[in-house]
Amino acid sequence: MNSALREWLNLGVRWFHVFAGIMWVGQTYYFTWLDGQFTKLEKRADSNATASRVWMVHSGGFYTVDKQKSLGVAPEHVQWFRWEALMTWVAGVILLVLVYYLGDGLIDPDVADISKQAGIAIGLASMIGGWIIYDLAARSPLGKSQAAFAGFGLVMTAAAAWGLTHVFSGRAAYIHMGAIFGSIMTLNVWMRILPAQRKMIAAAAAGEKFDASLGAQAKLRSKHNTFLAVPVVFLMLSNHYPVATYGSRYAWEIMLALMVAGWGAAKLIREF
Repeated sequence: MNSALREWLNLGVRWFHVFAGIMWVGQTYYFTWLDGQFTKLEKRADSNATASRVWMVHSGGFYTVDKQKSLGVAPEHVQWFRWEALMTWVAGVILLVLVYYLGDGLIDPDVADISKQAGIAIGLASMIGGWIIYDLAARSPLGKSQAAFAGFGLVMTAAAAWGLTHVFSGRAAYIHMGAIFGSIMTLNVWMRILPAQRKMIAAAAAGEKFDASLGAQAKLRSKHNTFLAVPVVFLMLSNHYPVATYGSRYAWEIMLALMVAGWGAAKLIREF
């Protein structure tokens, strides 16, 4: 591929990736904030007729949002939020292929003398394996305890960070960790949140009582996504700061520490 064409393709896909990510993460945090406001309203002892309504002001107008426990409109009138996640992930995978799988930044012989084909296989396996391990853990009794699941997540993240930095170049290791997290977030949306929402809408449209556990599971996965989003953004930006991140002799420890800091930042954002 012509170098100029490749650079323009890289720039265009990166632009698309970042903007799609802004829309996705923005929506995720908006609905997280909104749900938190309704939770606060429901806890008020002096609740009244307007307690289930959140008032907002933006762009020259006032807006209200009501939380409904039943479907008052036809299912086709319900607004879904799904394509932003898929577009962000697809663009990210294209960038991964362009920069690392078709480029020369994947393997560092001083780290591990392996072929590029082996490196690509390891990279793809890490994304698939990351989702499988996370999903099984989230659906197990471990997922019912926030502290236990957080501890498990920390151990698995440390293991992945250490492993990736001992297989790939430092920069590729950081980006692949971001790819693992991004894949988990996207599959949460498409394989766990959306199917649960479809069942809820179908039950509501039929006038039936839907399984409350469906909403709880979808909400849990959405919560996990808010905690993954902040570290993912850090990992995306890390390739611009090699001295502070992947170029350091403590590359995987720095990666782990800043991801934990990201989780803490996400918790603070969620509580605003």
